[in-house]
Amino acid sequence: MERIDAITLEIVANLLLSVAEEMGVTLVKTAYSTNIKERKDCSTAIFDAEGNMIAQAEYVPMHLGSMLGVVSEVLTKFPRESLQDGDVFVTNDPYAGGGTHLPDITMVTPVFVENRLVAFVANIAHHSDIGGMVPGSVSAHSDNIFQEGLRIPLGRICRAGTLVQETYDFIILNTRTPYERAGDLNAQIAANLAGAKRMAEAVQKYQPDYFAACTNALLDYAEQLMRAGIRTLPNGTYTFEDYLDDAGENSETPIPIRVQVTIDDGTAKLDFTGSSPQVPGPLNMTYSGLLTTAFYCFKAVAGQTIFANHGIYRALQVTAPEGSIVNCKLPVPVGQRIDTAQRVVDVILGALAQIAPERVLAACNSVVTSAIFSGMNPATDQYFVYLETIAGGSGAHHRGDGLSGVQVHMTNTSNLPVEALEREYPVMVERYQLIEDSGGAGRFRGGLGIRRDFRILHDGLSYTGLGDRHKFAPWGLCEGKAGSPGQFMLTRKGGNTEVLGSKVSGITLNHEDLVTVCSPGAGGYGHPYEREPELVLNDLREGKISLAACRNEYGIVLKRTEEGYEVDEAATEAVRTAVRA
Repeated sequence: MERIDAITLEIVANLLLSVAEEMGVTLVKTAYSTNIKERKDCSTAIFDAEGNMIAQAEYVPMHLGSMLGVVSEVLTKFPRESLQDGDVFVTNDPYAGGGTHLPDITMVTPVFVENRLVAFVANIAHHSDIGGMVPGSVSAHSDNIFQEGLRIPLGRICRAGTLVQETYDFIILNTRTPYERAGDLNAQIAANLAGAKRMAEAVQKYQPDYFAACTNALLDYAEQLMRAGIRTLPNGTYTFEDYLDDAGENSETPIPIRVQVTIDDGTAKLDFTGSSPQVPGPLNMTYSGLLTTAFYCFKAVAGQTIFANHGIYRALQVTAPEGSIVNCKLPVPVGQRIDTAQRVVDVILGALAQIAPERVLAACNSVVTSAIFSGMNPATDQYFVYLETIAGGSGAHHRGDGLSGVQVHMTNTSNLPVEALEREYPVMVERYQLIEDSGGAGRFRGGLGIRRDFRILHDGLSYTGLGDRHKFAPWGLCEGKAGSPGQFMLTRKGGNTEVLGSKVSGITLNHEDLVTVCSPGAGGYGHPYEREPELVLNDLREGKISLAACRNEYGIVLKRTEEGYEVDEAATEAVRTAVRA
């Protein structure tokens, strides 16, 4: 094989990343739905001619699971000689190599140079509705995937640059929001065609054979770097267990997720035996999603600077019982699989914290807290589906406090600005704030969760709330305290407030009803009595902790002054010494 010098390798890697990023910009700028154009719930990636992922833009890590097997599926289902320049393939089926849940529609386009297949480009976008039993296509009480919406078999949506109208129309016909779906599908097609053009230019610049040698070298280099990173961890076997609250609206039984991580001279072996069997609810996850989650964890812990490509997987061995919640089989539903992925992150990091606590975070909010509102919009006389995910706390670490009000781990979507929400939907945001005392106490404090209150402005809307960590709070590390759990509440017009479960669907809302969504905080790091008193006082001034928490959690005694409060150093030292003794 031709030897590639390091400078060329770096240039090609960044060139591939730039193509993926340009595709992402095209998709976001041309999409219709707030879910994509504002929240950026989408991803883009580049694959070589054999179906290996060679570059991924930094959008949503979980989406890699949706794209992981789709190019291989194209090559399996369609002979190479049948592929044409300008083809665009579409699918969303989690059980046929094309996705991890139905709202994520994936598109793949082959790239040709001088009639030679040289690469593929792919993008994925979360569509706010793809049919199913509830608006938004993820139901808290689904018990099979057929209730979650349209399963799109892998096929062409464009053939040689021409739209396949039958495929396009079939998808749009099976959604509650056809106008928005058409706009988002068009944006995905445009992103792929733009990416294919740029990729063809890149390959022509280096010539196909040399370019293939470069991408093969990138895969090998990523593998070598990941194995080197894993070798910095002590060999041995480490276990951890955590729980999801329950399987859905009609269940109260906690769901265990267990992992055994074995570090063996540059290879990481992950065994999920002992995790829950698949459940009759939306939390099940396909094996491709599990692989993607393991990829994320080890890249974060052992290879943050490595270019994200398929070579990283060569250093990982991931096993899970077939028919388990992390390796499910047809026909169980998978709509809320992201929260299972988040808990898988927690157990992997929890195991690695036993040998490298300085490399991992305390438990984050580790959930995609979703609020889905739908109904007729009186301003447009059109049906709408509005999907929002509320950020939460990020775990503290050995260098500092966790971040507040952020998306973590397997998701990376943006905040939907209140102005954009209220302009497009009959919903008003009455409160949007960080939750006091929601970050776990510690030498470094966990990040805070968010409270968001939605006032309903029109009768007959429907609400679905999807969350977790309402029962099992995010744990702390090295004597750090747990963060606060999440909570959903519904206050009717008359003033009666009801605490809802962490997974609810189909709740009818009327004018002036109020939905309150509180996302979890995150765990602290280190003993709270090791926190600098001035940092505690500053948290109090900023409204991040209460006056009671200063004394009860951190052992800080304050005295009143004309300007507010100051630390009583002698009394604080006495309290901290007495309690720790």
